[in-house]
Amino acid sequence: MQTFTTVFLAALIISTLVQFWLSIRQMKHVYKHRSAVPKEFADKLSLEEHQKAADYTLTKGAFGRVEMFLGLVILLFWLYAGGLNWLDNFWRSVAADYGWNEIYTGVAVLLSFSFISSLIGLPTSLYNTFVIEEKFGFNKMTLKTLFIDMFKGTLLGLVLGVPLLALILWLMNTAGDMWWVYAWGALSTFSLVMMWAYPKFIAPIFNKFKPLEEGETLDLIQSLLTRSGFNSDGVFIMDGSRRSSHGNAYFTGFGKNKRIVFFDTLLESLSAKQIEAVLAHELGHFKHKHVLKGLVVSLTTTFIGFAVLAWLMKQNWFFTGLGVEHSSTYMALLLFMLASPAFTFLLDPIMSWWSRKHEFEADAFAAKQASAKELISSLVSLYKENASTLTPDPLYSAFYDSHPPASIRIAHLKQLSTS
Repeated sequence: MQTFTTVFLAALIISTLVQFWLSIRQMKHVYKHRSAVPKEFADKLSLEEHQKAADYTLTKGAFGRVEMFLGLVILLFWLYAGGLNWLDNFWRSVAADYGWNEIYTGVAVLLSFSFISSLIGLPTSLYNTFVIEEKFGFNKMTLKTLFIDMFKGTLLGLVLGVPLLALILWLMNTAGDMWWVYAWGALSTFSLVMMWAYPKFIAPIFNKFKPLEEGETLDLIQSLLTRSGFNSDGVFIMDGSRRSSHGNAYFTGFGKNKRIVFFDTLLESLSAKQIEAVLAHELGHFKHKHVLKGLVVSLTTTFIGFAVLAWLMKQNWFFTGLGVEHSSTYMALLLFMLASPAFTFLLDPIMSWWSRKHEFEADAFAAKQASAKELISSLVSLYKENASTLTPDPLYSAFYDSHPPASIRIAHLKQLSTS
């Protein structure tokens, strides 16, 4: 028990210190380059726009460090100050009074933990939206919209999540030593169904979608789709401006239920040719099967995770080493979710590198199917509109960023446009 406690706390402290150190590096690097626009962007962005991006990055980074510290304190409270024990004992007493089995008790413990965690995280969420995003002119959210979203998300989580959670706990309790294979199969099936259902049935719960109107933009998109051999369920505009002025585009779903979605804020800031280039980049992900590869990696890591959990839940020191008195299937699942990030955070730079590799491949596809120059101009516009820093710390970027830094990405596109 003491050995595992020491190992876990060491991993937790090391991961926290590394993340804090990287954040400080990012802050110093961005601040150092705040006074001048990088040469390659000097004719594209004003000093005021560059400094807004720097200040936005610095502000979010400082608040991120506060959140990191609070998250550490809250985690230690749950594990070693009796938080989880109190929650578990409370529901065990309720279960004894009403004759609940371990599955009902487990669902109650996990749901109440999720609810309490959401309440604890609400102040920081409100501050991020209504102070930081508001200060830099990005927030369009109202308190009414925020709480409606929370209500819808909670209701959806109960309708979809509770049956899945109950099924996994039932398998953990009744399916024998190979329960983890069956649980992995159930979770994987659920994930695939959600990927299929999300565009048509889930996303419209939170946002309004309307088909892109006929015109130059739609003509260019349809021509691009034909050249790329991409069949979709339609091209839609999402009312992203109801919550934020940030712009984006994505495609979602699979099979015949695929949709191309543009934020309305994106359509307002880019020309038809630029939108074509942005979509060509997104289609590059599809043509290179990046989504499928990501799904395979996700399913594989989940498979490994369930296998590790199946072994850990048989070890008494796993529970006592994380401050929990009573061993149970549901507590094993909760402890695994809480403790594993301390041991897996070093996978972040590997996944970031892999994602950046995919971004370069998608850019190369866009340069062939559309225009590298138009993609460059659209990226610059997006960097400006979203106040994305052009001068991230190289090490911080390598660890966290799913997209290449602006200067490297644009240099790559310029090389493609001349080759």
